[in-house]
Amino acid sequence: MHDPDDKSSTLTLHLPDEVATDAFGHQLAPLLHPGMVVWLDGDLGAGKTTLVRALLRARHHAGPVKSPTYTLVEIYVISRIYWYHFDFYRFNFPEEFLDAGLAEYFRDDAICLVEWPEKAAGYVPLPDLVIRLQFSGRGRLLGVFASSVEGEECLKALQSGWPDAAS
Repeated sequence: MHDPDDKSSTLTLHLPDEVATDAFGHQLAPLLHPGMVVWLDGDLGAGKTTLVRALLRARHHAGPVKSPTYTLVEIYVISRIYWYHFDFYRFNFPEEFLDAGLAEYFRDDAICLVEWPEKAAGYVPLPDLVIRLQFSGRGRLLGVFASSVEGEECLKALQSGWPDAAS
């Protein structure tokens, strides 16, 4: 992964509320394409599932979007693209990733959104983007870090859409 101190590969935004999170999700969603892996980092309640919901709504998913904390993965098919939302919070050992057969979901026809990837360290595929959400007053501080060529392209497009963002 790129060093977060490399300013060309980061974007930082303050999201004051859920409306701002939705706006970010709507900006990011069309930039994601099949084969991409996005790691979502942040404490419990930081807004990871809220961001996933915004991404899916931006792609016209009208059904429920819930946290996969107990199911490990929630599956959404939108316009023949598979969106897999993972949550490894309950893993006690990284090898549980293999035991659960989750590697088969990381395919060229899927976009994989992964909460708590560190719980499957060494097994979960490396990310194209890492999105970190941190509590900041009543809102959230969002950091986006590119980790691949595809991630860099995505990040550049995001940076051009948020001229007031810190980079």
